[in-house]
Amino acid sequence: MSESLPPGDSATGPSIRSEGARRGRLEAAGVVKTFGANRAVDGVSFTAEAGRITGLIGPNGAGKTTLFNAIAGEYALDGGSVQLDGTEIGSLPPYRVFSHGLARTFQIPRPFAGMTVLENVMFVPERQAGERFWNSWIRPGTVAREERQNRERAREIIEFCGLSPVERQLAGSISGGQQKLVELARALMADPKVLLLDEPGAGVNPALLDTIVDRIVELNKRGLTFLIIEHNMDFIMSLCDHIVVMATGRVIAEGTPKEVIAQPQVIEAYLGGAVA
Repeated sequence: MSESLPPGDSATGPSIRSEGARRGRLEAAGVVKTFGANRAVDGVSFTAEAGRITGLIGPNGAGKTTLFNAIAGEYALDGGSVQLDGTEIGSLPPYRVFSHGLARTFQIPRPFAGMTVLENVMFVPERQAGERFWNSWIRPGTVAREERQNRERAREIIEFCGLSPVERQLAGSISGGQQKLVELARALMADPKVLLLDEPGAGVNPALLDTIVDRIVELNKRGLTFLIIEHNMDFIMSLCDHIVVMATGRVIAEGTPKEVIAQPQVIEAYLGGAVA
């Protein structure tokens, strides 16, 4: 299957929380994560303001993905704090971070390979009535109604992400770029306030990358906050409102794209070999 997919309709797409209820301010303060003697994340502080697209860049080994994993609950913090809209989420397990309104995708997609694209997206909502087998006997109407609602919303999101042509295919059989869109669709099914994207453009052909960029822009217009790791500098510089630059586990610069790209320490980090 080619990676070329028809784009979703940006005029429609999934509904999200109302603007007044959304917010989505993510704040890291002095975050530390160590592995033995290695301080992979060394006192990182920054704020991803609500309703903005914040980029997180830096050379390989800078600690970006480790920071993502710590924010998302994959790793317990060894110091500092992470707050979402003023609520501490640092060191919470991933399912509790998720319930607070923070979702993420991975650099290498992790779909359920033996399930269809549609099933992957429908699987996301928490506390579905059908998860308790006895409800199929004592509350069949509730189970059927909830499944129908989930299917309708999943198909709406799948269409928005341009995946309708492959919704009945096994997620393990589609291309890597399409799998990245499945991850985006699954994240949207959770109706998050903040979405962390780990290299959404890596290994994606230009046509599909345009679709991903278009979806991010449209969702951001609707109030969704993004924090994005990406090595494609054209992608990050054209998309982000604010950029945080890491090297050797620390923040070395932040600001608008124009401010950041002109700073000598950023040029040195990329061209001078400053890596962890």
